[in-house]
Amino acid sequence: MTTTVIDGKLVAQRVRDEVASGVAELTNNGAAAPGLATVLIGDDPSSEVYVRNKRRACTTAGMRDLHRHLPGDTTQQQAEALIEELANAAEVTGILVQLPLPHHLDADRLLDLIPPDKDVDGLTTLNTGRLAQGQPGLRPCTPAGVIRLLEHYDVSLRGAHAVVVGRSVLVGRPMAQLLTAQDATVTLCHSWTKDLDATCREADVLVVAAGVPNIVGPEAVRPGAVVIDVGIHRTGTGLCGDVAFERVVNVAGMLTPVPGGVGPMTIAMLLSNTLDAARRQ
Repeated sequence: MTTTVIDGKLVAQRVRDEVASGVAELTNNGAAAPGLATVLIGDDPSSEVYVRNKRRACTTAGMRDLHRHLPGDTTQQQAEALIEELANAAEVTGILVQLPLPHHLDADRLLDLIPPDKDVDGLTTLNTGRLAQGQPGLRPCTPAGVIRLLEHYDVSLRGAHAVVVGRSVLVGRPMAQLLTAQDATVTLCHSWTKDLDATCREADVLVVAAGVPNIVGPEAVRPGAVVIDVGIHRTGTGLCGDVAFERVVNVAGMLTPVPGGVGPMTIAMLLSNTLDAARRQ
């Protein structure tokens, strides 16, 4: 079987181009450019890289970079004061708190201080509720990016059986809800699922966000299925995903690589959300 390898870089660039055009349209009509406030607390190297990439993408799209960095020993009260300051700042149209936070901070409390229309990560309780009820709102970036990939490759979701592996608040649960909104019939799997491979084999569309390297092999994939790998892991032999790519590539009908699949879509959809947030305001 010839497998179509999904090009996340290509689709992400198209989203970035759309966002840049949208920002130019806003400013040409006299509005201020969207302002994205990324908040980094502490000095985690991976978080620093992620934030740096988001800031670079933001400025490339014509948005204002309003980054704020607090030390790792920042107190809950100090962190909350910063979020409240950004929430009330007119020039800030989007707020992103980089996760994970230092262990002594209450991330849920900080996220819920973000006004829902500035919540460009789509993680506040109100935006989560809007998603659950099918109401308009800002959606989590990675699941939204997966939907955009499926749309670009003309994957029909109406009536399809979609299986999501992983039930995290960041990816798995919102992914299941977004697929349901597209009229797919969704099975959500997790660490207690019995015979995971058998359940995965029933999928027309399989989205794997388990956080476990190579947890899905060819025995878990129905021939011709669309397989979306959200995982990314650094190993001694390089990067890999939750799907054993080399073993699945001749079984799946479509398959995302790692890297170059879902990853580029996350920042692209963050930019899209930031533009959407500015328009809402």
